[in-house]
Amino acid sequence: MLPFWIALQFLSSLPIRLPGMPTPEELGRSLLFYPLVGLLFGTILWGLNWLLLGTPLLLHAALLLSVWVLLSGALHLDGLADSADAWLGGYGDRERTLTIMKDPRSGPIAVVTLVLVLLLKFAALLALIEQQHSVVLIIVPLISRSALLGLFLTTPYVRPGGLGQALADHLPRLAGKQVLVISAVACVLMAGFSGVWALALAVAVFAWLRQVMVRRLGGATGDTAGALLELLEVAVLVGLALL
Repeated sequence: MLPFWIALQFLSSLPIRLPGMPTPEELGRSLLFYPLVGLLFGTILWGLNWLLLGTPLLLHAALLLSVWVLLSGALHLDGLADSADAWLGGYGDRERTLTIMKDPRSGPIAVVTLVLVLLLKFAALLALIEQQHSVVLIIVPLISRSALLGLFLTTPYVRPGGLGQALADHLPRLAGKQVLVISAVACVLMAGFSGVWALALAVAVFAWLRQVMVRRLGGATGDTAGALLELLEVAVLVGLALL
């Protein structure tokens, strides 16, 4: 189960301690457990939603969103912020875009992007709470973490060396495809038509963002993976709230 603990340590802010430095093969296999981490997050959010029943709706949605962000330690929001700055400031140039993504500072475009994404997530959560559509809290984190696995399966990693390269090089590809199928079936079984609609939205957003990455960079980076997760989550949440 070490690859699961590696995935949980990387994707969450939970206090996970590994027994030692993982091998590249263990890092690659950890990608197979990203959907399971998403399912764990979703179960936590679903349980919190149940505990908050009867709470004023605005506070209810705000607490859910806060825990959602804290579970991942805002890791993916950081990737979204870096990507937003780089995409505008890179002026279409690959090397300039990659350089800006390395800069830890956030510009005004990053701040505006984060505010808009969190605002949309909050509004969508509020609508879904009113609709008593709590299963969404389980399937959206599952789908978004599955999308990371899908990204590494289908898209070159453009920064040589480091963690991302080890993940990409040592991912068991056949097992990865099987995990994606299992995750998709689980979403449909849990949410029915809403699960099908969520998957369709996720696939469309994934395909578009992947195309954008490949056209600008020739592949993906850790930052663009985080941006993909956040944008996919907000698109699916808004789509389900409008359903």
